[in-house]
Amino acid sequence: MTEGTLQALLWAALGCGFTWLMTTAGSAVVFFFRSERRLMHHIFLGFAAGVMVAASVWSLLNPAIEQAEAQGVPGWLPAAGGFLLGVAFLMALDTVLPHLHADAAEPEGVRTGWKRTTLLVSAVTLHNIPEGMSVGLLFAMAAQTAGAAGEAYLGMAFALAIGIGLQNFPEGAAISLPLAREGMSRRRAFVAGSLSGVVEPVFGVAVVLASGWISPFMPWLLAFAAGAMIYVVVEELVPEAHLGEHSNVGTLGFIGGFVVMMVLDVALG
Repeated sequence: MTEGTLQALLWAALGCGFTWLMTTAGSAVVFFFRSERRLMHHIFLGFAAGVMVAASVWSLLNPAIEQAEAQGVPGWLPAAGGFLLGVAFLMALDTVLPHLHADAAEPEGVRTGWKRTTLLVSAVTLHNIPEGMSVGLLFAMAAQTAGAAGEAYLGMAFALAIGIGLQNFPEGAAISLPLAREGMSRRRAFVAGSLSGVVEPVFGVAVVLASGWISPFMPWLLAFAAGAMIYVVVEELVPEAHLGEHSNVGTLGFIGGFVVMMVLDVALG
């Protein structure tokens, strides 16, 4: 294992560890509240959607295009192709993997005997996979790229980790509070909410470990992660942020999340 890979592993563990920590902190909300505040729920969902859209463009698609052009490949090819593959992959997982959204009466995916609480955790865990991949990919790129470009990718990676961490706080609460409402003890709801985010450091570190083999396909993988994230935004976050009354706060949350992530990326990238 090269020194660059070791450094990237340390960065990925630090960045994805922070995102997991924020999920855990959000899950701890269950010890202070008995139920979700619907207005704040809409705001946080919108905020998460805004962060993910901005991250998909500035942190993933733009670097994918730059990397492709540096390899002598038309930038649009891996950007579009990888994006569509990411959408198709998460759509397939969404169709096959049993999961349940907090406001839904019936689970999605194949029929199973899993409990409602397990299905609720499965829904959030599914969507954390591309987030962990995204952070790991950018740290791997930073380690593989020399000079100012490598420093720029490192800044993007830390910006992405901060942005995802910020939106993971309400996401942690969005899993622990419904679990408590389903009858699970607060302690178990907290643990389950925290564990829903453990896939982020797992996939982040796994991507870095595989970076030596996947380096030629990095533009495709970056766009792949972007496509998966946008699928989550369009399929679930935006619709749920606009359910019921006060749907305009979901829009304002989206705008706020987009601006925060954009500023982080431009300032640190």
